[in-house]
Amino acid sequence: QVGMGWMTVRDLGTVGYRGDLNNRGVTIAEVLKQDGYGTYMAGKWHLTFDKYWNGPKHSWPRQRGFDRFYGTIAGAGSFYTPNTLTRDNTRIEAPSEGYYYTDAISDNACDFIAEHRQSKRDNPFFLYVAYTAPHWPLHAKPEDIAKYRGKYLKGWDALRRERYARMIEMGIIDKKWALTPREKNITPWAQVDKKRREWMDLKMAIYAAQIDCMDQGIGRILSTLEKEGQLENTLIFFLSDNGGNAEVGPWGFDNKKDGVLGENSSFSSYGASWANASNTPFRRYKHWVHEGGIATPLIVHWPARVKDRGQFRWQPGHVIDIMATCVDVAGAT
Repeated sequence: QVGMGWMTVRDLGTVGYRGDLNNRGVTIAEVLKQDGYGTYMAGKWHLTFDKYWNGPKHSWPRQRGFDRFYGTIAGAGSFYTPNTLTRDNTRIEAPSEGYYYTDAISDNACDFIAEHRQSKRDNPFFLYVAYTAPHWPLHAKPEDIAKYRGKYLKGWDALRRERYARMIEMGIIDKKWALTPREKNITPWAQVDKKRREWMDLKMAIYAAQIDCMDQGIGRILSTLEKEGQLENTLIFFLSDNGGNAEVGPWGFDNKKDGVLGENSSFSSYGASWANASNTPFRRYKHWVHEGGIATPLIVHWPARVKDRGQFRWQPGHVIDIMATCVDVAGAT
């Protein structure tokens, strides 16, 4: 309907596959803004045709309903020198020292909440926070990586068994659901040599560190809401867009083999072997329509309105339900 049937890298020549957000539908920000909401976004946009990274700006966030924007127009990239970094409608460069994109997304999200409460206190707000973590490349801060080094030397086979047992114990999955077999192209951990084990342990440690940093940032956002007296009355959705990513092959890719893994000199992924563990107990990965590709968590937090807190809901949902729910909650049209 809105021209985004595939990615933004090319125009496939039909109305649903132009790779650029068109005007045949309204965004959630456009709907809520006309109902008096302040609308803010921090993070990844990726709804603008690649050749428009420097303009025209008709499909940029500020032109599609957001009062403020900090993030990247393009999809994934370096966490230290992100391509297409933009504030509002202006392309900017990341600072050369001490910059990490995940932290910047979190910090700007907090700033938007505080600024809204200062200038538009009587108006409700909508905030969309789109982290790129833990999408490749494997970039993370050394202090976060250090927490996880060595924790994955047990390997993906043991990790899948442990996660499977823990999810049954927690009630997340039904014990009638069998753990799927290891994917055929993945080497049993017991047959992986010591050097490769250490390399793959480092990859997964960086992946975990990326998520750790994101979690810290979400904590800061929640603390900001609490400080502003809005935590109880704010409806929060936390979800992922897909399952773990198998790109490319069981060991992942390493495009800068002379670089230091985790730093800006490297560009790597964690590969199908760890993605298979990430998607426990399901089959396959992102790109596939198996459960391992499409099943993700949805955590909803709204103390002022949600009853039976901390309970599981088994009703299936889809990402298209998010906007409909928010419009209903806002009483907008």
